[in-house]
Amino acid sequence: MSDAIRLENLSYSLLELKAKQVVEGFLTGLHKSPFHGFSVEFADYHPYNAGESMRFIDWKLFGRTDKLFVKNYQQETNLRCSVVVDNSVSMCFPFDKKEVSLDNPNKLTFAVCAAAAVIQILYKQRDAFSLSLLSDKIDYASDVKSTYAHKRHIFTILEDLINKDYKFFPDNTDTAPLLHQLASQIHKRSLVVIFTDLLSAEDNGEEFIKALQHLKFAKHEVLLFHVFDKSLEEKLEYKNRPYRFIDIETKEELKVNPNEIRLEYERIMADRFAKINSACNDMHIDYVECDINKGFDQVLIPYFYKRIRMH
Repeated sequence: MSDAIRLENLSYSLLELKAKQVVEGFLTGLHKSPFHGFSVEFADYHPYNAGESMRFIDWKLFGRTDKLFVKNYQQETNLRCSVVVDNSVSMCFPFDKKEVSLDNPNKLTFAVCAAAAVIQILYKQRDAFSLSLLSDKIDYASDVKSTYAHKRHIFTILEDLINKDYKFFPDNTDTAPLLHQLASQIHKRSLVVIFTDLLSAEDNGEEFIKALQHLKFAKHEVLLFHVFDKSLEEKLEYKNRPYRFIDIETKEELKVNPNEIRLEYERIMADRFAKINSACNDMHIDYVECDINKGFDQVLIPYFYKRIRMH
C-alpha cells in the first residue's frame, strides 16, 4: 500500500473530526440555501489513471465497485487564505467554565474549531491555506499549502493550543503591530480570516483599525470574526451580588456589583465595537460578531458569502 493511501487513512484527531462534522452538517443544507450552485463537492468522476494523485479517489465507491474513480470538482480556484487566530490570554475566557470542550467552548476553543472548519472547507476546495497565531508576538506562522499533510500539521498545532493552560499565555498582548507585520508577509491578494476578541493593549481600537487598513492597502480581502461571550462580556449578566473582577493582562482588580455598572459598561463596549464595525464597513471588510454560545453557522455563512463575492 502506498504512503499516500496510508496517510489518508490515519485516524482522525478529535479536532479534525469536529471540523468535518461541522462542515458536513452545514453543507447538507447547502442546496436549500442562498449558496446553491457554489459547490465544494464533486460534479462527477473519471477513472483513475496511473500516476495521478490519490487524494481525490472515492474510496467508498471503490468499496462498492472494486474500481478506482477520481472526483471531478465543479470549481477550480486559486485562492490563498491566511487564517489568523488571536491566542492572547483574554481568549481563554471564561476561565472558570467547567469542562471546556469543542462542544462547550471558551473563546479560544470556539475560535480554534471555527478556524479548523474554515480550513477543512479550503482543503475540500483545494485552496492553499496557512495559519498564524498571535499573542505578544507571532507565535506560529505556517507555509501556504493545500496538502492533506499540511492540514493535519495545522490541526495538531491548533489542538496543542486549546490544550494549553491559560497560565502559560503571555499577559500583555497587542495584535495591531502583528497584523501590520502579517500584512507585509502574506502573499498579495489573499483572503485573510481573523478570529479575535478585539481586546488587547490599545484602549480605543485605533491601532487595530490602522492594521486593518494596512491589510486592505496590501490588496487583501479581510473577514474579521469578533469572538466573544455575549452574555458575560457584552451584557454583563452575572448574579446580583458583588464580584472581584481581575484584568488578566494588567492584574488590576475591581470589586463591584455588576448591576450597578451594567448600563454604562454596555454603552462603553457598544461604542468601542461600533467604531471598529463602522471602520470595517468603510473599508469593505466583513465584520462578523460570533457569540461562543451559538453554533458555527455564524462563521460558515459569512465565509461562503465572502467566497461568492470573490468568485
